[in-house]
Amino acid sequence: MSVATEIPSKTKEAIWERGPGFGEGWRNLWGKLNANTITTGIVATIFGCSGPALIVMNAAQNAKLTDVQTISWLFSIYFFGGLISIILGLYYKMPINGAYSIPAAVMLASALPLFSFNEAVGAYLIAGILVLFLGVSGMIGKAMRWVPLPIVMAMIAGAMIRFGTGIVTSTQQAPVIAGAALAGYFLGQRLTKKVSPILWSLVVGVVVALLVGGFKFADVKITWLLPRFFAPDFSAGAFFAIAIPLAVLVIGAENAQAYGVLTAQGYKAPINAMTIISGIGGIITSFFGGHNANIAGPMTAICSSDEAGPDKSGRYAATIVNGLTFGAFGLFASVAVPFVKALPVQLVSLLAGLAMIGVLLSAFELAFSSKKFRYGAFFALVIAMSGITILKISSPFWSLVGGIVVSLLVEPKDFN
Repeated sequence: MSVATEIPSKTKEAIWERGPGFGEGWRNLWGKLNANTITTGIVATIFGCSGPALIVMNAAQNAKLTDVQTISWLFSIYFFGGLISIILGLYYKMPINGAYSIPAAVMLASALPLFSFNEAVGAYLIAGILVLFLGVSGMIGKAMRWVPLPIVMAMIAGAMIRFGTGIVTSTQQAPVIAGAALAGYFLGQRLTKKVSPILWSLVVGVVVALLVGGFKFADVKITWLLPRFFAPDFSAGAFFAIAIPLAVLVIGAENAQAYGVLTAQGYKAPINAMTIISGIGGIITSFFGGHNANIAGPMTAICSSDEAGPDKSGRYAATIVNGLTFGAFGLFASVAVPFVKALPVQLVSLLAGLAMIGVLLSAFELAFSSKKFRYGAFFALVIAMSGITILKISSPFWSLVGGIVVSLLVEPKDFN
């Protein structure tokens, strides 16, 4: 199914779709907070503040960024990402989560070393403006017409499959810690559905790591660093290598995935508002050195899942919990980062993989369950999995391009 058949254009929807409003969202919130919503919100935060945070820190290390630049980057994407969750969650009473694009962070690991930090800031700013323009103009439906949902989902599956394989490799590398955490996950699934099995896995993993000395407490050095403003520089290379792929990933991966997940759960997702706030988030975070604060596909998938409880009207409470804790991580990034680094790498990898199981299953299902765009989805999958970089642009972008080109050549009727 093409995203164009799902995402409305300006002629069908107002630019900013109306919701129940903050007052109603706030009044009903307290009755929706329960073991399911609180646990799911915390699990989403654990997922976002562990593996993905390490991806960002790895990209910063590859680019030889200073501690101030790294902390400012983390502050912007976590604080403003959490703010997006709170705003949209309360206003629409839907589990619409904000965070940042993990595939984009993966892309930046190879792209950032090729440019100055200020050029990257300029590219982030342009990407935010492009996304905002598509939302305000109502052209998001037309822009997504050539990005079919199966191809987007295949790209996501290919870009994130390494999180799934991390379950295997981390267990092999640290059989005691990761193995115990994995056992905790399966045991938690059998014991109760009220508490996420990932939380069981985390608790068991941390306890075992403490017993066997898996934490690197000697490396924990706490210093308080404030976020900084950075002036943008502009270059054609950064525009094509960072700005365009980033805008495509925000719209074609994060927004499209979140929209698809919410639609599958029966929500009428406000796609124009989601695009507008993703653009605004990209503009604001760029001045702090952050690549974007946008609607997050994986986080929305976690908080809108069945693990957030049977009451779909109350799952937005998980998003609010996630937004508060996610934003707090950004505020205290300079304190929290050393502790994240102290966690056993294998435990973080395992938790990230377990948290991505639902997202990966949904991505594969949406990519290949339809009879349309099957060849395009396959090539998008393998290109994203390859990790290639061409013209300083990494595989997620080429995955979308390659998948669309293959579908145009082999299955053009599917675009009708």
